[in-house]
Amino acid sequence: MTGNETFTIVAALIAIGGLGALFGGALSAASKKFAVQTDEREDAIIKILPGANCGGCGFQGCAAYAHAVVSGAAEVSLCTVGGAEIAQEIAEVMGVTAGDVRRIVAYVRCTGAADSERKYDYIGLEDCFSALNSIGGGPLECRFGCIGLGSCARACPYDAVTIESGVARVNRELCKGCSKCVTACPKRLITMMDYGAKSFVGCSSRSKGAVVRKLCGTGCLGDGLCAKNCPGGAISIVDNLAVIDYSKCDGCGKCAEKCIRNCIEFAPPVSRVNLLP
Repeated sequence: MTGNETFTIVAALIAIGGLGALFGGALSAASKKFAVQTDEREDAIIKILPGANCGGCGFQGCAAYAHAVVSGAAEVSLCTVGGAEIAQEIAEVMGVTAGDVRRIVAYVRCTGAADSERKYDYIGLEDCFSALNSIGGGPLECRFGCIGLGSCARACPYDAVTIESGVARVNRELCKGCSKCVTACPKRLITMMDYGAKSFVGCSSRSKGAVVRKLCGTGCLGDGLCAKNCPGGAISIVDNLAVIDYSKCDGCGKCAEKCIRNCIEFAPPVSRVNLLP
């Protein structure tokens, strides 16, 4: 190698090194100038949150919720999994009052899938989405009924959902209100309700009564008997299905007593539940 060639190589290396240093310095300066300033309260709230990233608060994960709280876009009491205790801790970080925390739990709007007519015996993946996409839209004659293959139960991180006699059921005491079971149900049969709710319509069928009578032994017929006997006028019939207005419901249980199909379930008031041995 000649002296000129050596000089050329060294010069090239020096030039490349200089350019690297120049661009590195420019990037460093730019990163400092355009860096997104984060509020230290966000980190504090993230550490407080349970880390479930369930979306029960209405945001995509705990970090997004923490940012929303700090920016003023969300209340401090929206973490359904953490409940009142977590809300109080977040309130202390933000220097505000937590206020009342609404506890919500999941409820499956179907009680009769095990009793309903079937088109065929499903043999395939133990997954409700797979079954629903199989021949004829699934094995059940009632297109509103619970498929019962446990997709919701597997999605629940708190073991609050089980399959009993082919129907998903929620243990209200174990439920943290994370809503993961809601998104895991392909038929959207699971809804979130106030923990203090006492009457529940265990059906989601919009079919007419004559059709329901043929397909399911416990489906709502939409005959309005429950509505007629509700002293508070809390029940109405919408699209052939009983609907409860919980702002009017006092939990008397008369709707459940009068329902000839037993599709309205009744839970005792929360105060009575807490007094049970």
